[in-house]
Formats: sequence, structure tokens, C-alpha cells
Amino acid sequence: MSSHYVVTRRIGIDAGHRIRLHGSKCRHVHGHRYEIEATCRAEHLHHEGEQSGMVLDFGFLKEEMMQVIDEPCDHGFIAELADEGVLEMFGPVGTPFADWLKVIQAIVARDGFAAVTECRLDAKLYVVPFPPTAEALARHWYDRLAPLVRDRSDGIGELMRLRVWETPNCWAEWGI
Repeated sequence: MSSHYVVTRRIGIDAGHRIRLHGSKCRHVHGHRYEIEATCRAEHLHHEGEQSGMVLDFGFLKEEMMQVIDEPCDHGFIAELADEGVLEMFGPVGTPFADWLKVIQAIVARDGFAAVTECRLDAKLYVVPFPPTAEALARHWYDRLAPLVRDRSDGIGELMRLRVWETPNCWAEWGI
């Protein structure tokens, strides 16, 4: 492996979830103070412009992390598409659940997720097609963030890994 520069940025969000098929307490609705770290690498630094001497400006990385992770998920609920019991709790009043669910399913099929704000209790809902474990969220957010990192670094940097801390003692990551 060649030598490279590495930079990491961390953000924190508060979100609820449940692991529907879990055999223990994680099958219950609960929440976490997630910490998310994005680590980027580059073989060389920018030689000119506002990112001169950098892999990627930390502020640029934060902006992308906030857009992809914080805005749709912070103080919201992350739900598995197959968890219809939980989804029904969020369905808007006055709309048949089956009709609303079809719309959510179509969005998830098209985009890989659905960020929904028109929910019961004005809640934020982030629907994914997999159980919302730390491991699966790490890969999902990595896949969404990687092209943005490449663009914001003018092709110099690449997302190396995305680490999701579910508790102060437990983390999962996805990367290259």
C-alpha cells in the first residue's frame, strides 16, 4: 500500500431505531447518540486554491456529512422498510397506510432510502431497505457520501471509511 494523507471529521446525531428481528432488547424502539466519522485519504495535497495544502477542507466534509446524515436523520427515527408496525406509527393522519407505504416503497426502490418529514407528530423518518444496524448504516452512508467527497476534493481525496459509533463502546465501519 502506498503512503497517503488521512483526514477524519466527526459529527453526532441523536436518532431512534429498532432492530425488528433482534432476539433481545434491541427489538424495542430505542435511541442512540450516534457519532459518525468520515475518514478520507489522498496521495497528494491540493497545490493551489482554497484547499491548498489539504486533502479536503474539514468544513467541506462537514457540510456533506450534515446534508447526507444530519439533516435527514438527527432527532428522527431510522426505520427498516419491512418494519410495517413501526412505519404505521408514523403514517400521516388522513392518508390510508397502504397508500402512504406504496409511496415510501417507491422512493426507497428509486433512491435507496426515503427521508420523510410529512409524518404523524411532525416527526422525521428515514426509511432504509435493511435493518438499521450500525454496520448497515455505515455502508449506506459511505455509499452516499463517497461521490460527494470525491467532488468536493476535486478528485484528489477519496472516502476511505465511515465509522458509526452506536454507543461510546461500540462502533462499526465500512470502507475500502
